[in-house]
Amino acid sequence: MKWIGKRISFVDDKARTTIVIYPDSVGWINATMGAWFAMWIAIGATLSWASFALNLTGQEKLIIVVFMVFWLYYAVRVGRAFSWLMWGKELLKIDEVSLTYKKSVKTYGKANEYYLENITKVRMVAPKERSLQASWESSPWVRGGERLEFDYMGKVIRFGRKLEKQDAELLFKLITKRIDERIRQAKKKQVAQ
Repeated sequence: MKWIGKRISFVDDKARTTIVIYPDSVGWINATMGAWFAMWIAIGATLSWASFALNLTGQEKLIIVVFMVFWLYYAVRVGRAFSWLMWGKELLKIDEVSLTYKKSVKTYGKANEYYLENITKVRMVAPKERSLQASWESSPWVRGGERLEFDYMGKVIRFGRKLEKQDAELLFKLITKRIDERIRQAKKKQVAQ
């Protein structure tokens, strides 16, 4: 196993290249997000209990329902971001036929297969430094901020969440080189047959 920076590992075989991209793990950020998420769940549990246990007027119940809608939205957003920070990873496998990509939290996630002959325009994407987008994507509660993408049959497929510029460049070189090699190997096999 070889490493690109601290977050990307890869294994090269003759038949395939397997790449794993881990989320950025900063202890104090993980602890803060975990504490915030736990407090948010406690607030939701308390309000749920209060709406059933206390004798509330219609207006008070309406206020609680409106608040609970916002509470649920942020509980889902922060819960997904926290689970991504703790157990998430991006998996890429490049073999003779396809590039397979999976966003995984522990073992949960769907693998999508993209045939190499249909992949076009592999490129790096980075927000402008000191822009609002760069600030937003660097925040811990946002999972996104993909740094690499390619076109596939009219769709844009993005991956490489929150990679630093140097790591993204090295990963870009590795992926484009392996895709080109696999396409050439497939063409040689077709000619030989």
